[in-house]
Amino acid sequence: MEDSSMGGALVPTVKGCEHLPGSATETASEEPEKDIMCPICMQIIKDAFLTACGHSFCYICILTHLRIKSDCPCCAHSLTTDLIFPNFLLDKLLKNALASRMAKTASPFEQLRRGLHQGCEMSIKELDSLLSLLEEKKRKMEQQESEMSMEIMLGFLHCLKKQKFQELNEIKADLQYIKEDITAVERRRLELCSWEQESSIKLKMLAPGDQQQHSNGIVCSTHHVQAQMSSNDLQNKGSDVKAQAISKALQLNNDYGSSSDMQCVTTPGVASLARKRRVHSQFNHLQECYLQKRRNWYRQEERGANTMNIEGYNPGLEDFQSVLTSFTQYSRMRVIAELRHGDLLHSANIVSSIEFDRDDELFATAGVSRCIKVFEFSSVVNEPADIHCPIVEISTRSKLSCLSWNKYTKTHIASSDYEGIVTVWDVTTRQSVMEYEEHEKRTWSVDFSSIDPSMLVSGSDDCKVKIWCTKQEESVLNINMKANICSVKYNPGSSFYVAVGSADHHIHYYDLRNISQPLHVFSGHRKAVSYVQFLSNYELASASTDSTLQLWDVKENLPLCTYRGHMNEKNFVGLAVNNEYIACGSETNEVFVYHKAISKPMAWHGSSDLGENDDDAGSFFISAVCWKRDSPMLLTANSRGTIKVLLLAA
Repeated sequence: MEDSSMGGALVPTVKGCEHLPGSATETASEEPEKDIMCPICMQIIKDAFLTACGHSFCYICILTHLRIKSDCPCCAHSLTTDLIFPNFLLDKLLKNALASRMAKTASPFEQLRRGLHQGCEMSIKELDSLLSLLEEKKRKMEQQESEMSMEIMLGFLHCLKKQKFQELNEIKADLQYIKEDITAVERRRLELCSWEQESSIKLKMLAPGDQQQHSNGIVCSTHHVQAQMSSNDLQNKGSDVKAQAISKALQLNNDYGSSSDMQCVTTPGVASLARKRRVHSQFNHLQECYLQKRRNWYRQEERGANTMNIEGYNPGLEDFQSVLTSFTQYSRMRVIAELRHGDLLHSANIVSSIEFDRDDELFATAGVSRCIKVFEFSSVVNEPADIHCPIVEISTRSKLSCLSWNKYTKTHIASSDYEGIVTVWDVTTRQSVMEYEEHEKRTWSVDFSSIDPSMLVSGSDDCKVKIWCTKQEESVLNINMKANICSVKYNPGSSFYVAVGSADHHIHYYDLRNISQPLHVFSGHRKAVSYVQFLSNYELASASTDSTLQLWDVKENLPLCTYRGHMNEKNFVGLAVNNEYIACGSETNEVFVYHKAISKPMAWHGSSDLGENDDDAGSFFISAVCWKRDSPMLLTANSRGTIKVLLLAA
């Protein structure tokens, strides 16, 4: 009981103040007010009237009371309007008391105004003295106001100066990074050009009659080659090549970033110009990415780490070059194959899950049609058939929500369904290997461990995450949570770490060796987290019905990037990752691909591109996506049951 009262420790202190000597006087002075309050309205009596029984009331209050009842409100003595009389003495006392109170509480200005209004006599000399005092008071107040205003302004300007100096120092540091990187890139280009020249000379020496140019598109000046062969001055060689570079650059409307010291010029082509346009279209995001990487590596340099590689590149620049190359490599997607998953006679064709097997040779689909279908990927891509038949078809009792292939046993695939059942199937025999029925409600997600092929995890609407082992019939672990579970995923580098996407808007990251509480709870989404996927052992992507994707660092417990561009407010639209690329569907029946370092879509494929009827396209949505590992090919499925193979293209 003593401990429970600790939270209210301030309350006794407030009550204790009533017994202080100062407050006792105030209480005593307030007692007379109770005697001059009307017992009916509990306000100070106005227009006091006295009853025959000796009680005083406001005239309006007692008159209103007597219209309803014929008794005294205080003593219940019989009373009528003939037995009430004006109490002039009390009225006078109340007016005097009110005037005295107003005089005590009024400000000096109010007292002066009231005195002048009441005709207080003052001499001209007294009035002049009063005016002088008022003018002096006004002058001081204006001075104080001006000083305060100047102080506020000065504080603002100092803060602004400090902020701008910080920005200036940051810009200077950024410019230094850029200068260093320009030097490093130009040096690397010179080395590549020199190597190309040496290779060309060797080829010409081996085949003197061969006068064809290099196939790699790098055009070098003949003056430059002759200068090197005759060992002339490097400066003369550079000036010739510079002149040729300028003449070539003038022919390119969209060329940019030409350097005055370039020693060779890349032959511009359609692909090169298209990639440059992509850089310009996403320049701000690429700039942020570059500066972030360079600043991060600069901090490591300050801590004494050796961050230069063999070629003299800063790792931050090397990272950004990788981003720039992979980001500008593709700009669109094209369809290379298509098949129908659903039954043409039934409307329930939503594909909830689509997954490649261990070797990316087969892929399986499942959905509300209560059937797992397994297709051979090469046949779907290479055979020009309108309708492809599955090589395996497994009927199930309930609608399916998720599939997961075993990472080691090629023929085993796990499914979760709307009845809460988790089943492990053998696609060769079309029979169930294990069946788990502990979930009490619909199970949304299931996933096999990449490290331990006998372990799998599932999450359900019953707010439970369960760990299963194919060697036993009951669950191994049970994690009780407070909200529905939408997605679960094993960390690809460990059989102990599991990410859980929940309807509580958070991602809960657990170590299964201690499930009493999560290692970390990632917060950032505004609605339910519908999917979680690992890009690497330390990078986790999540999708939410707030129309965003997010990337998290599960090692440092930090948000890395937020992606916007698709629409997802209520449906499961799929999430897939592949090295540096993240793909998801949209409720606009479109597929979006993001680069993990850039927050805007890198490429997308619209409903018209997907071949849907324009009148019907708005009623469908992408329901599942899956990458072919280490490949630019992407499987997509929509709520109509249409499955397409998309290929990233330049």
